[in-house]
Amino acid sequence: MLDLPTWTARRDAHRRRVDEWVVPAEERARRQEPHPVEDFLFTYYSQRRGALRRWSPGPSVVLADADPAQLGAGFVATTGGAELAPAPERVQRTASWVADLLARTASRPASFGCFGLHEWAMVHGSEQSTVRHSAYPLRLGSAGTTAVVESMPVRCTHFDAFRFFTPSARPLNAVQPTRETQAAMEQGGCLHANMDLYKWAYKLSPWVESELVADCFELARRVRELDMRASPYDLSELGYAPVEIETAAGRAEYAAAQRAFAAEAAALRARLLPAARRLTGSPAAGQCTQGPVGTGRTRERARSATGETSPTESA
Repeated sequence: MLDLPTWTARRDAHRRRVDEWVVPAEERARRQEPHPVEDFLFTYYSQRRGALRRWSPGPSVVLADADPAQLGAGFVATTGGAELAPAPERVQRTASWVADLLARTASRPASFGCFGLHEWAMVHGSEQSTVRHSAYPLRLGSAGTTAVVESMPVRCTHFDAFRFFTPSARPLNAVQPTRETQAAMEQGGCLHANMDLYKWAYKLSPWVESELVADCFELARRVRELDMRASPYDLSELGYAPVEIETAAGRAEYAAAQRAFAAEAAALRARLLPAARRLTGSPAAGQCTQGPVGTGRTRERARSATGETSPTESA
């Protein structure tokens, strides 16, 4: 049990922390000024800004003198306060799939030889006016970007990056990831796999403590910055110096940062995995061959338009 001063202090600290990210995003949204780095986690992923603000201590914690109606969905009254009800079956199924993915990712060696070429492959063979972030110029131009992709080995193992490759770039990839092979191919060096720790944490909320969700968000935010600094876009007007992966020095800089992020992600994965397993009812659980419950093809098409993940991963 957490007494009232303790849990309200944790709740307020969480809100202050995430408001440093949420409030500027809300202000940009009001001004209709999208930001390719800072807004990514609010547009690519399905978690809404307000949901990130909500605080939860996770399961098996009684909040003394708490009103469940003021804590949000999932909380029920109990002796002396409020606590989370048992996770519903759909969340348990999601947790089983997530636990399997996290365990298998942690079990295999990380790879650091991709050098962020996934962002380049997403614009391979495209003109400036047709690329996703067309408001920002390609550093090397369309022809130069295409030449870089064709001059280096492309080794993307992450399906949710690979699926946005241009048709001309897909055959250049050393592997051909699919949704079905995601758990078999995910590895801890991948920037997008490490950003996705935020997704897996919030999909299990509020049965994962909010401090862990925020830790995953914070890492994903910094990973996204590297992702875009190493991309073919020139974001210097936003204050981002490029990581020039077309050069040997740039590739070394990228790999060093990638290794540091992989170490941080491994620590977060080690915290998230037992939290997911607890929701399945067994510390050894986590083997699941089907993805979490989806919500239909209409939502899948809508998410594809914004770069969100497939409903096969949605709680």
